[in-house]
Amino acid sequence: MGAPVEKLSAADILARYGRVSSLNMQWHKMSLDATARNGRVRGNGIVTDDTLMTLCLMDIYAEVGRHLDAWDMADGMVRQIAWIPRYVPELRREAMLIERLFYPEKWIFQRHQLASCDPRQGGIGNMVNCGAAMYVAPIGVVNACDPKAAYDEAIAFACGHQESYGLEAAGVFAAAVAAAFVPGTTIDAVVEAALALAKDGTRNAIADIVQSARQLKAQGADHANVVAEFHRIIAPYSPMGDDVNHTPAKAGRLTGAYQPHRLGSIEELPLALGFCLVNDGDFRRSIEDGINSGRDTDSIGVMAGAILGAMHGEEVIGKADCQLLDEANRLDLIASADAFTETVKSILAADQAATDSRAISRAALLI
Repeated sequence: MGAPVEKLSAADILARYGRVSSLNMQWHKMSLDATARNGRVRGNGIVTDDTLMTLCLMDIYAEVGRHLDAWDMADGMVRQIAWIPRYVPELRREAMLIERLFYPEKWIFQRHQLASCDPRQGGIGNMVNCGAAMYVAPIGVVNACDPKAAYDEAIAFACGHQESYGLEAAGVFAAAVAAAFVPGTTIDAVVEAALALAKDGTRNAIADIVQSARQLKAQGADHANVVAEFHRIIAPYSPMGDDVNHTPAKAGRLTGAYQPHRLGSIEELPLALGFCLVNDGDFRRSIEDGINSGRDTDSIGVMAGAILGAMHGEEVIGKADCQLLDEANRLDLIASADAFTETVKSILAADQAATDSRAISRAALLI
């Protein structure tokens, strides 16, 4: 849903679309004769790299059948993006996924295969962005109901891709997904679990947005006012604002954006959590509000959707949307989710067996 309007401001989306509330939207970069820009296409259910990278991570878990670390980034993810051909919907052809990826994601291949770095140092020097956070939801699933374990595993894995607040966001997002699986939980409890683990600028940004979200909800603020306030709050942590497109005029320009900084934060995760809170955990409304806030619309939608999907289950996704997504992308997402579920159950069973074995051993020491 966020793909057709990615990088537009909230004002641009309002002027061009009114409100995005359907998968059946035309990409804003499509020309009047409906030909794809630069051979690429979006809209009408076409997924972006967020979804494709998430599916890659699910496949890595299926291959290894255990928890992950940076060596799995160096091995498994490099093979997934650079050596396994797949249908890439935006390109409308089979290709290596690396052809579609943005430069911070291509960095995975450069650092691990070409530079042969220590896997734990793979993220050093990368452009700091949400590129790792956007696809780590499966780590939250594998550590369902254990936010701390999800945070630790996401950091151990994603340090091979990102650093600084880009890495921190990956850990906190995975933790939020894990917390969302706790039976009977609420979005407030999920947010508190994320805050308990978040560090530095990421924690401060989430805390500030959360405080504002609760106030705005109590006031019954409309979407425009919520977006304006969220953008005002996030600006000190993420200085890009609406100027997110890279142009020749930016070459050599001095900027603090995308630089490692303990006081910085990506904006996608704090905003996603904020929209979830404003809407009291409503799946569809939270995603739509996040997308209509503009900028990195697909990743804001992904983060809100993964957290609330874990809370509510697949029944919140319409059957017509599922059918359109599968047909537009040549995927079978329910089958992929079912297969991943079996992998997760196997990993969780092994975790439980290991826990039981340790408990028996420790009990024996007391005899």
